[in-house]
Amino acid sequence: MDWTYRLRLRHLQVLLSLASTGNLSQSAAALNTTQPALSKWLKELEEDVGLPLFERHARGLRPTPYGQALIEHARRIEAHLDVARDDLRAMREGGSGLVSIGTSGVSAADTVPLAVARLLERMPRAQVRLVESTMNQLMPQLARGELDIVVGRSGQQYDDPQLHTETLYTEPINFVAGSQHPLAGNATLTWNDVLAYSWIVWPQGTPVRTALEAALAAEGRALPSHCVESNSSILNLTLLNNTQLVGVASHRAALRFEQLNALRILPIQLEGFGSVSVYWHAENVNRAAVAMALESLRAFADPHMKEWHTA
Repeated sequence: MDWTYRLRLRHLQVLLSLASTGNLSQSAAALNTTQPALSKWLKELEEDVGLPLFERHARGLRPTPYGQALIEHARRIEAHLDVARDDLRAMREGGSGLVSIGTSGVSAADTVPLAVARLLERMPRAQVRLVESTMNQLMPQLARGELDIVVGRSGQQYDDPQLHTETLYTEPINFVAGSQHPLAGNATLTWNDVLAYSWIVWPQGTPVRTALEAALAAEGRALPSHCVESNSSILNLTLLNNTQLVGVASHRAALRFEQLNALRILPIQLEGFGSVSVYWHAENVNRAAVAMALESLRAFADPHMKEWHTA
């Protein structure tokens, strides 16, 4: 008989515990069993699979490449079951289901919250979970099924044939500063004006940083040697409003923060552009809340796509 027929959810939990602790004694205690029983179970599983899943060391266990592959499958199965449980719970309580959305900093200030607002207008009882992080953290969560949708920088290549991606919009970037900054009231500015101050910049590889570097290259300029580097919108806002730092933000985020009187857009033209995309797996759109979230993201982004592509 195929060994997968004998595998139970309890076994997946055991496997994930061993992957987490790397220690038979700790996992046995956490799972309310004994170390000999756990050791025997692991030996029998490896015999069933026909491959070594863990290397035994003096300090504990380390997954082999075969073990790591099975652990990743176990994580995906567990995540899918968690989503199924929460989705049905939301529906049982009179809701419209669950959608989990991951967003990077570039889309957290404007795109995702406004799309969620539109989603909740159409599905008031939907349960929405939002996670803000970096793309290198969000995409593995999407792959494991812990997130339904990720919105963030474009142009990333992921080795997943089931992954769908769609560019939502392309936009310019702006120099920004706190509302009391000496440059905030100027009608025009030059590169020398902004280079006279220290900068706060997004980390390398983020869409705003990439667009900034492209704009600097187009002007024959270089990034100042002394910069504060941050991937947090809230941290950046606080620093810009309590220092004389100059920052850079994507246009949509800059407009949103200026409307809230949290920042001022500085009048200097930048040539760089950045794109934001949405990522999801095909099977997720069978759930109503996920499908409506994607529709809301597209509906909110579409006018801006037209605006920037025709500018």
